[in-house]
Amino acid sequence: MDASAVPHFRNGGPSAAAQTFGARGRQSRGEAATMVDVTAGQGVGSTNAGVPTLAEIVNILKRGDIALALGILTILVVLILPLPAIVLDLFLAISITLSILILMTSLFIQAPLEFSAFPTILLISTMLRLSLNMASTRLILSHGHEGTDAAGHVIEAFGSFVMGGNFVIGIIVFAILIIVNFVVITKGSGRIAEVAARFHLDAMPGKQMAIDADLSAGLIDEKVAKERRKALEDESGFFGAMDGASKFVRGDAIAGLLIVFINVVGGMIIGVAQQGLSFADAGRSYTLLTVGDGLVTQVPALIVSTAAGLLVSKAGVSGAADKALMKQFSGYPQALAMSSAVMLVLAALPGIPTIPFLALGAGAGALAWTARNRNRATAKADEAAKAAPTAGTPGAPGTAATEEPISAALKIDDLKIELGYALLPLVNGPDGTDRLTEQIKALRRSLAIEMGFVMPAVRILDNVQLEANTYIIKIKEVDAGTGKIWPNQFMVMDPGGSQVQVPGIHTTEPTFGLPATWVDASLKEEASLKGYTVVDAATVLSTHLTELLKANMSDLLSYGEVQKLLKELPKEQSELVKDIVPGQVTVSGIQRVLQLLLAERISIRDLSTILEGIADSLAFSRNPATMVEHVRARLARQICAQNTSYNGYLPLIALSARWEQAFAESIIGQGEERSLAMQPSKLSEFMTAVREAFERAAREGEAPVLVTSAAIRPFVRSLVERFRAQTTVLSQAEIHPRARLKTVGSI
Repeated sequence: MDASAVPHFRNGGPSAAAQTFGARGRQSRGEAATMVDVTAGQGVGSTNAGVPTLAEIVNILKRGDIALALGILTILVVLILPLPAIVLDLFLAISITLSILILMTSLFIQAPLEFSAFPTILLISTMLRLSLNMASTRLILSHGHEGTDAAGHVIEAFGSFVMGGNFVIGIIVFAILIIVNFVVITKGSGRIAEVAARFHLDAMPGKQMAIDADLSAGLIDEKVAKERRKALEDESGFFGAMDGASKFVRGDAIAGLLIVFINVVGGMIIGVAQQGLSFADAGRSYTLLTVGDGLVTQVPALIVSTAAGLLVSKAGVSGAADKALMKQFSGYPQALAMSSAVMLVLAALPGIPTIPFLALGAGAGALAWTARNRNRATAKADEAAKAAPTAGTPGAPGTAATEEPISAALKIDDLKIELGYALLPLVNGPDGTDRLTEQIKALRRSLAIEMGFVMPAVRILDNVQLEANTYIIKIKEVDAGTGKIWPNQFMVMDPGGSQVQVPGIHTTEPTFGLPATWVDASLKEEASLKGYTVVDAATVLSTHLTELLKANMSDLLSYGEVQKLLKELPKEQSELVKDIVPGQVTVSGIQRVLQLLLAERISIRDLSTILEGIADSLAFSRNPATMVEHVRARLARQICAQNTSYNGYLPLIALSARWEQAFAESIIGQGEERSLAMQPSKLSEFMTAVREAFERAAREGEAPVLVTSAAIRPFVRSLVERFRAQTTVLSQAEIHPRARLKTVGSI
């Protein structure tokens, strides 16, 4: 056989043609029957799988969404298809039961939002009643001549019971129900819903600002703030929906009136003209059925309207309706006593039934007496609580009561701002503004992005012991900074650091100690045109707070915050945490490393890289100071980018070999016990040289870093931070290979 006759196997398997030929060969050897059987079996199985069993159908119907969808579809079907009388009785019973359930739920809920599904239920119940009106109209007009049970026994019972055999009475009672529902309840509840929706929408911005202010002041945390915002949105949406839903109730009442009129007129025409009934027989039969139909639908409508009125009028009332009413009625025994007196006087009048008024008067008097005694007992208990000693000896009465306030007083605020009384407009301006709180909120957000963790909430409170325009910033209840500002004026500063030539209150800028002047708002434009920097009081305070936070950031990183940061890591990084914590390093050890980074204003946002650096350093040291040097080398790109100038290069001042050797020779001890022991004269000489070098660079418009060898960097930094805390000290290992360097001096 030549090569051309051989089947192709170029890709390690037969070609499509070869597979086809193999299949045909198998069929010729008698395998076709087997294949047909298998295929047939699969077909049968698939058919059985496509038909759900009874249990599966029941499980599907148990789902709430499926049941609701089927219920609404059933209502739509009732609108179109004719119903037998017995089925109509069932649906009418469902309508009455549903309306009573809605009313009882509206009575027992504690707050309107607990029944937030009411607008949806109101629409469904309205659709149900209208569909039942259609079904009953169809039965009344088509079978009304057969007797009063033509539209079912429920309609017959309502018509016979209310009318008492007189269709005029039935029409009057029905008209009164329509008037009560349409004119009184529906109109009133609709107006309440409209006003409530408008007021809630108008109040939303103020409530949002109040939530944000509480969050910024530290009165609530982020979780509570989210819950309050969600509740506020739900409340506004609910009352807005209730405003629209009240139109359903009003339209339902109008539709009921029109349907009754159409049924009576249409029934009379059909009964007299088509069925051969007399005018009296047609009037009796069709009127009874029509009025019964109207009552059986308008009574549930009246109940639902009452529930809607109770629900929207419950806004501002806490607790169930019965408890709220009893509490408020019994809160004023005088009102009950006066009511009792009036009823007793009425009972004594001639011609007035004595027993009902006498019984009610006695009952109201008893309630007034009970409420008065209860109020007196409550007042005495309050006075006794106020008279209790505030500080007690062990075992004396009142000691347990004062224990909780004393323990609560031990709690300290991480961040606090105390304001003099003249600075209160910063947080509660005459126009409702809260500029300081807004700036602090923005500051916390920007610091979280910049430094990698969320600062504690700032508590703002007034302090009458301070001077009027003075503020104090406290960190962990210790004064960290203070200053004087004027809320209605502007601070003007010269960018060159000189005193400005503008009339005003000359002072010193609290953050950087620069000369500044507070000027009136009328001089703001003039100062800006002269090229001065102009800032308002809230900005001055928030800038001061920013610098203090950056300088004390390491003290604000708590153990709990570190735990939170570790828990929020991505899954792949959390595995690394499990590997090293707590077997090789504790959470407090990681906290110490992060605090050392923050002390030199290095962001810990790249926590994954920091943890990798810690894991690497654990191979040769568990000393946080040593670990942080290794981590800093891993963060070389970030550190260089943080100190890069706007021109894209890293300005630096290098430490000369003489000073490198001097520091290396002054280090005593071994390993983790090393310390710096340099002569005081040498230290003074070094500080002078550093100060002069950086001042020269500043005059040239540069903000350089100081570069040393890795071995002495911690000791140089500990010395430099005493007189130039803002100066960054880097080791040569922390210079990223791709950083563009510019040497602006040496020491």
